[in-house]
Amino acid sequence: MKTIYYTASSLDGYIADKNNSLDWLFQFGEPEDNYFSDLMANIGALTMGANTFEWMLNHQIQLDAAEAEPWPYTQPAWVFTTREFPGIPGANIQFVKGDVLPVHQRMSEMAGGKNIWIMGGGDLAGQFLDRGLIDEIKISIAPVTLGGGAPVLPRIVSKPPLKLISAKAFGDAFIDLHYAVQR
Repeated sequence: MKTIYYTASSLDGYIADKNNSLDWLFQFGEPEDNYFSDLMANIGALTMGANTFEWMLNHQIQLDAAEAEPWPYTQPAWVFTTREFPGIPGANIQFVKGDVLPVHQRMSEMAGGKNIWIMGGGDLAGQFLDRGLIDEIKISIAPVTLGGGAPVLPRIVSKPPLKLISAKAFGDAFIDLHYAVQR
């Protein structure tokens, strides 16, 4: 079991624009070749921050719509937030705050030997990194620049540096970078 921070990023290093929007990413459509299905087959638990969850509520789930979309994940999810959010029918979501260590321990128990996915945001991933809990970082870099917004990882990681596992072109737009976190 590994804890993996996997996210998409603009070429200039942002996961969301200045308005916390992911619209820039969804212009590329769905990944090809069952990419996301293959990724999710190895995920046993996931976590995200409040901004990511709020964006999903407003742009994907749309609880206020005549027919809301279902929660897209079958795995248990933890949302780090100090805000109040509505629940989503049929979703296994825990709203938490505070130190990531005890939440990571619970996620590990619930993951059933599969990987833990840290979706974002970058600061939340940084908190897991600060506690020595991230094993790998995967970033899909899109051919756009945002000029500002939420950074991929607002931390200094230089000694030891990340170790490159792979770099692959994905489709006609993305490059996937895969790094191991060295301790």
